[in-house]
Amino acid sequence: MSVFEGFDPLRLPQGPGFYRGKVRDILDYGSYLAITTTDRISAFDRVLGLVPEKGEILHHLSLFWFYHTQDILPNALVGSLGPRTALMKKAAPLRVEIIVRGYLTGSVLRDYPTAQKIWELPPGLSPHQKLPRPWVTPTTKSEHGHDEPISREAIIRQNLVSEQIWAEVEHKAIELYSRGAQLLETRGLILVDTKYEMGLIDGQLVLIDELHTPDSSRFWYRDSYEKSLSLKAQPRQLDKEVFRTWLLERGWKGEGEPPQVPAEVWRQVRERYLEAFTAATGYEFHPSNWTNDDYYREVLLWSPQRCGA
Repeated sequence: MSVFEGFDPLRLPQGPGFYRGKVRDILDYGSYLAITTTDRISAFDRVLGLVPEKGEILHHLSLFWFYHTQDILPNALVGSLGPRTALMKKAAPLRVEIIVRGYLTGSVLRDYPTAQKIWELPPGLSPHQKLPRPWVTPTTKSEHGHDEPISREAIIRQNLVSEQIWAEVEHKAIELYSRGAQLLETRGLILVDTKYEMGLIDGQLVLIDELHTPDSSRFWYRDSYEKSLSLKAQPRQLDKEVFRTWLLERGWKGEGEPPQVPAEVWRQVRERYLEAFTAATGYEFHPSNWTNDDYYREVLLWSPQRCGA
């Protein structure tokens, strides 16, 4: 089938709220959210195109990780409404992004002195070096502009999250990262860093969004890591960072007209998503044969009453 571009609000049922994010289309039923992952891909806060089957890959990958981490932290998932839509209980999202890092790379490497000061990272580390332990490096959630680093003390002082809840967040985030890193290590990958979205349902901490996917995490190939480190080179990576790198090499960082993306780049990006799926699950991905009309029926046939709401 063709890639799924998202819902037309005029074809959706009256009543539920509708929200279009960069890559998600969300129907709000009050106590429940129907979250559909499209094939849209974004970089530098701009939607730049469509990657065939990306939404289905991310949906099934999220189901896999929800299942394999539910003993650590419950999640808001109720069930799956077809090949790319998750039915979730609505939670009150925490007002910070939860990022766990296992290695000194990315934005933390680019501004290491500031990161040391904010998150008390150890001094003297080399680029891409493994940290002494997984480190929680939260950021603010900005509706406009970029998220900013924030310390544990500032989170509590600004009453963004209570001290008791934040202690649980840090503990669970480290456990989730360790679980993901251990499983992926057996598949030949390093979980470099990752983002978690958590919220509260009736006062209980839960996971509310995808985890350990190419959109939320950075992966390196284990077999090339040590050699890259000795050469002081960027380790070979498996995530959507290859797309951001392609854009940066052409001098585009989100301002002005983006460069035309050739078909070969889209093919490479899709291959990264497929490889990430197989590496995590151990299975090949098989896309559905759903049409766009099937996706509309998936939403139209569901109602809160069917879930006892």
